[in-house]
Amino acid sequence: MEKSTGKTAIGVAVADHPTGPFKDALGKPLINPGDGYIDPTVFIDTDGQAYLYWGNPGLWYVKLNADMVSYKDSIHGVALTHAGFGIRTGDSNRATLYEEGPWFYKRGKLYYMLYAAGGIPEHIAYSTSDSPTGPWHYRDTIMTVQGGSFTNHCGVIDFKGKNYFFYHNGALPGGGGFTRSVCVEPFMYNPDGSFPRINMTPGIKEGVGTLNPFKRVEAETMALEKGVEIGEEKTGNVFVSDISNGDYIKVRNVDFRKGAKKFMGEFSAKGNSNYDLEIRLDSVGGRVIGKVAIGIPDKTGHWDTFAGNLRRVKGVHDLYLVFRNADKLDSMTLAFNWWKMSN
Repeated sequence: MEKSTGKTAIGVAVADHPTGPFKDALGKPLINPGDGYIDPTVFIDTDGQAYLYWGNPGLWYVKLNADMVSYKDSIHGVALTHAGFGIRTGDSNRATLYEEGPWFYKRGKLYYMLYAAGGIPEHIAYSTSDSPTGPWHYRDTIMTVQGGSFTNHCGVIDFKGKNYFFYHNGALPGGGGFTRSVCVEPFMYNPDGSFPRINMTPGIKEGVGTLNPFKRVEAETMALEKGVEIGEEKTGNVFVSDISNGDYIKVRNVDFRKGAKKFMGEFSAKGNSNYDLEIRLDSVGGRVIGKVAIGIPDKTGHWDTFAGNLRRVKGVHDLYLVFRNADKLDSMTLAFNWWKMSN
């Protein structure tokens, strides 16, 4: 939001690492304030040309320069036609299904524009084109209205030979239109490149690979957690924070190979309490294969490494890291940065 005008704008933040720290690249908007200038999506085509699309209620784009912080020529508005974006009824101000949240990418020779559609509550629809700038052809609905949230934005990636559709819903406790959760579903394109109808499910049941515990694993790597939060230092270092007695982290498909002998991790704590990390297999109440006694650090706010021995385990297992406090404190001051195993 541009304060002087009260209108939305699009800026650029840059970093030397995918997780930050990020900083403003320009000190001003890349796309100057305008009505509905929200929800940017960026794609770099196979010829190296980058495109930035955005918008609600309109759809606009620019061709980005190679520096990715400036653009060529002027802003282009996309013609929202019935042929390109479907027909909406009941709203005289919006003739097509396009609403907001565009997601732009290319697969093979076909360009895809996915978007939140139909107004409130939203569903997900898509259009395709033989060119990155259109004309666009409306295809179909991908995901119908569902999930307890009046708004739903999406994204698509390919990973290890499989296709994944990201979206959001309000399924978690306290969830809703403004308290949404990011979700993902695996899917397969139809032979002609069109989308199947995708429904929300409780989640992916099978992992796409295994995790190597003999390399440093960031503590925030998790399939499930109870009670913990995520913190970030000014340096950009991300860690698990606000850990309380009984909280846990689940890591799926950990490959112990022929066995590990030791678990080590980096922790920080305040106060005078001692903590234990229980290392359990396959469930939060599963077999304990090791413990790490986490003592009082030498300096408040300083990261210290603690280690513990492991019983020999082979093969692939889900790993549960369960935090305990001898005083059974409801609120702990423990933070967790990374872990790894050795043999």
